Amino acid sequence: MKVFTDRLLNLAEQHAEEIAERWCKSVRTNPKTPSYHTRPKEECLPQGVSFYRNLIRIYHSEKPYQEVWLYFTKFAEDRHAEGVPLPEAMYALIMMRRHLWLYAEFQALFMSTMDMHHAIDSINRVILIFDYGMYIVAHKCRELCRSEVIADLEQGRLIY
Repeated sequence: MKVFTDRLLNLAEQHAEEIAERWCKSVRTNPKTPSYHTRPKEECLPQGVSFYRNLIRIYHSEKPYQEVWLYFTKFAEDRHAEGVPLPEAMYALIMMRRHLWLYAEFQALFMSTMDMHHAIDSINRVILIFDYGMYIVAHKCRELCRSEVIADLEQGRLIY
């Protein structure tokens, strides 16, 4: 399984820009991600490139949840600062995951029955990373929103 997984992760790392290009094009036109529609490609593209290049490190980490927490906390903070609504940030992640698999399939990475078996194991692990990431993004965005409300209350900017 490790051989297949390494092929998949190396593919993601080596072709991060190409996969991210495809993701960026999709996220900038998808009706579920309207806040990305007006973003210049130069702002959007680094999000995908960063993820695809870091996936191998996160995947092989001895403590994947800790690595995922570090990566996706930063992702959440950045999207929050950009004003991307939580549902759109989550859908952007879903699209990121999908574009990884579409690219792998396009490259005929899944050739044999054995490859398909190993692919299922790898897919499950990558899905776990994304599941952790989505939980962390949602939690961090909630935390950031609460902090803003508290700051607004303290400064008298919120009136009930």
